[in-house]
Amino acid sequence: MNIKAIVFDINGTLIDIQTDEGNEEVYRSISHFLTYQGIQVHRWEVRDEYYQLMDGQRKASSEAFPEFDAVELWREYLRRRPEACRALHPEKLKWMPRFLAEMYRGISRNRLQLYPEVKSVLGELSQRYKLAALSDAQSAWALPEIRAVGLDGYFQPIIVSGDYGYRKPDRRIFQAALDGLNALPENVLFVGNDMYRDIYGARQAGMKTVFFSSNQGRKKANGVEPDFIIYQFAEVRQAIAFFEGRQ
Repeated sequence: MNIKAIVFDINGTLIDIQTDEGNEEVYRSISHFLTYQGIQVHRWEVRDEYYQLMDGQRKASSEAFPEFDAVELWREYLRRRPEACRALHPEKLKWMPRFLAEMYRGISRNRLQLYPEVKSVLGELSQRYKLAALSDAQSAWALPEIRAVGLDGYFQPIIVSGDYGYRKPDRRIFQAALDGLNALPENVLFVGNDMYRDIYGARQAGMKTVFFSSNQGRKKANGVEPDFIIYQFAEVRQAIAFFEGRQ
C-alpha cells in the first residue's frame, strides 16, 4: 500500500478522555452563572431543557446519523428567555452560547490526557505523511481539548461532526477528511477505537483500517473486521510497516 496520509479518530484513540454529563455540578454551576446574568433558573431546569433541546435537534434532522450543535443549543436556550435579551449587552449575548458550551464540557470532564507515546509517534509520522483528525464531537469542545494536550499543529484538516450535522459512520464525514487531504482512499489509513463508527465507516469510504483496542469504544460489530489491530498506540508503527510491506 502506498500510504500518503493517515486519519486519526480523536477521543479514545489519541486522547484518553472521560466525561460525566450526569454530574449535578454541571447544571448547578451553569444555573448559578446564569443567575449572575439576570436569568433565574434551577439546576434541574437547566438539565432538563438541555436534553430536550438536544433531542429536538436530532429529531428535526433528516440524517441517518444525526449530530447536534452544542453552540446552537445554548443559543436557542437563551432565545427562549426574554430576560437574557434585556439583561445582556448584545455583544455579550452573541458570544454567550459558545461560552456556555465550553463551560458545560469543562465542568463535565473528569480526565483529559494523551495515551502513551501519542506525541512521539505523531511527531515521526508528520515527517512522512499528511495527518488529519476526525471526531464525533463539537468544535467548541474538540479544538480546545486538542490544544490542551498539545496536539494542535499536527492535523490538517480537523473534521468535527458538530460542524456537519451528521456523525460517523456516515460516509460523507470520512469523505470530508479525504477531500481536506486531497487524497484517494486507497492511499489513506484510518486509525480508530470504535469498531462500528470508526472501522465500519472508514471501510465504507474505501480506506484501510487500524483498530486501536483502547479503554473506550465498541470492540465488536457484526460483519466488521479491521485490517490491523493494535493494543498500544505506539504499535501504529508496526501497522504502517505491515501496510507498506516492511515487516
